[in-house]
Amino acid sequence: MKERFYQRDVISILEFERSELEYLFEITDKFLNYIDRKLHLLDGKIIALAFFEPSTRTRLSFEVAAKKLGADVISFAGEEALSISKGENLTDTIKMLDNYSDLIVIRHRLEGAAKYAAEIAEKPIINAGDGKQHHPTQAMIDLYTIKKLFGAIDGLTYGVLGDLRYGRAITSFIYGISLFRPKKVYLISPEALRVREEVLELLRNKNIVYEEKYNVEEVIDQLDVLYVTRIQKERFPDPMEYEKVRGSYRVTYELLKHGKKELKVLHPLPKVDEIDHGVDVSTYAAYYIQAKYGVPIRMSLLTLILGAKL
Repeated sequence: MKERFYQRDVISILEFERSELEYLFEITDKFLNYIDRKLHLLDGKIIALAFFEPSTRTRLSFEVAAKKLGADVISFAGEEALSISKGENLTDTIKMLDNYSDLIVIRHRLEGAAKYAAEIAEKPIINAGDGKQHHPTQAMIDLYTIKKLFGAIDGLTYGVLGDLRYGRAITSFIYGISLFRPKKVYLISPEALRVREEVLELLRNKNIVYEEKYNVEEVIDQLDVLYVTRIQKERFPDPMEYEKVRGSYRVTYELLKHGKKELKVLHPLPKVDEIDHGVDVSTYAAYYIQAKYGVPIRMSLLTLILGAKL
């Protein structure tokens, strides 16, 4: 199984088989025992972080993961990335980083940017989010969190709430759970943020039982996992469209009390106002646990792709 990861590009969660993800989770379990130590598995390696789009958690967790493994990190982000893009096209930037590093992590607002980078780079590419569909390492973190919380990913009832049209984290999560056997998936959103047809077609092709809903209150008592995302203003092609749906939903402690005692709320973060602060200190909140697993998942992935001896 280890050889399947060696020098592999990570563009979409759908490129992985269930058995490969389960192997990744086994390796991550091992890294949890060493999370407070610096390892030297990637001594002499250089990881490039090419973040053409703003990010805090994803970029920092990749950087921490690389440094905990002993790798050096070169990076640009934010305004620096914008400056590069002004005078240098994506092709040239990727080729430059391909010469300087052993692996490139890329985040870009354009759909297909990571796949394009993988086509022109000789070194492995990891997609840290591009466009509105793919954020594969976030989906890996989400699935691993559920496995740690419930002991399994199969047989659970999921609710996904929020921007199901433009949010790449939530789309990748839906793609991810389609590789397993959920009992049922509720897709909950305002009409304007409904799941795109290609995502629904994938669920149908994989025989995943799903139902679209407008109100989470209708199904809260059936859910084991409620995955919430913010409505992302930056993803909307029309600002007026965003204004119509802003503040469409809010998850409160009172709402969750109508759910199962074991119900867990996930969120890729950052939160805005879609989850009430009262939820943060409740037993329902699992998003800080979810965020904690970002580093060990990415440590496992970097180790396997670069062929380090565990």
